[in-house]
Amino acid sequence: MKRRITTPPRKAGTITVIVGLFLASGLIRLAEIAPAIAQELAPPEMAASEGVQMASAEASPDMPALLKAIQEREAQISEREAYIDRRMQTLAVAEQRIREQMDALTEAESKLAATLSLADNATEEDVARLTEVYQRMKPAEAAGIFETMDIQFAAGFFSRMRPESSAAIMANLPAELAYSISVVMAGRNANAPRE
Repeated sequence: MKRRITTPPRKAGTITVIVGLFLASGLIRLAEIAPAIAQELAPPEMAASEGVQMASAEASPDMPALLKAIQEREAQISEREAYIDRRMQTLAVAEQRIREQMDALTEAESKLAATLSLADNATEEDVARLTEVYQRMKPAEAAGIFETMDIQFAAGFFSRMRPESSAAIMANLPAELAYSISVVMAGRNANAPRE
């Protein structure tokens, strides 16, 4: 008869390895938290004095330097905040002045526009009145005045006059001057749109 060789089942070996790993993990964790457990199990007065000793032993050398650095940083931040506050106040004052100046400029602009409007209206009234005076004059007398005027200026008056008055005055002007005034008057509207 043949003899059978039996091998142990593999499942038992795998389980043993897993259990061993769990135990090793537990021991490692226990070693990490052992000081905390010892502190919990120790009497309260002993735990408190050891905790103070451990904390002071660990923090003592760096604490003054750390405290000084924090105080310096706090002083820098306070100084920066004060500077920012001063700048904000300066900006607020400048902004208020700018607003006041803008209001003053707007008011001055309105007054100037009103003054210019009055001046334009007054000028227009003066030119209209003077045009009416030239139209009422005898054509020969008015022609004598127009002969001494600048051609552009004279053309402005002629374009405002009634056609029969301007025709009578032009008839008394020298032909060359009447022609020049006519050219200026025609040229003013030459470039005007037709449609």
